[in-house]
Amino acid sequence: MAKTQDFTAVMKDMMGAFPVDASAFEDAFKTTATLNEKLSAVCLEAADKSAEISSKWTKDTIAKLAEMTKAKTEPADYAKAMTDFASATAEVAAENMAAFAEIAKKVQMDTVELMMAAGKDLTEDATAAVKKATTDVTAAAKKATATK
Repeated sequence: MAKTQDFTAVMKDMMGAFPVDASAFEDAFKTTATLNEKLSAVCLEAADKSAEISSKWTKDTIAKLAEMTKAKTEPADYAKAMTDFASATAEVAAENMAAFAEIAKKVQMDTVELMMAAGKDLTEDATAAVKKATTDVTAAAKKATATK
């Protein structure tokens, strides 16, 4: 009966001959973690500003509703109050939508800026890792051929 060869020693020798530098993976992880932190900050800042706009918009609407719901002496005053409320609400809605659009534009610009910077960092990390790996593999190959 044929006995299966144990490749454990062969794999250890092969892996030892071609060492892997884990610092490249650590650098990539750190770069990714930093990018995630910065992207989270952009998102949280946008959420904070959006919440402020929404809160102010709600308070303004409630104040206008309070004014509109006050008792009037003339029936025509109710129609005028309703018209004033509708026009003021439309004006405030346009202003707030513009403010939300500015937040979205800033998030987009910040995100693109971060992605460009991260791409540059990752490219630099990858280039350094490839150079080091090439040097290590070349040295290991020379060592392996020299010992034979």
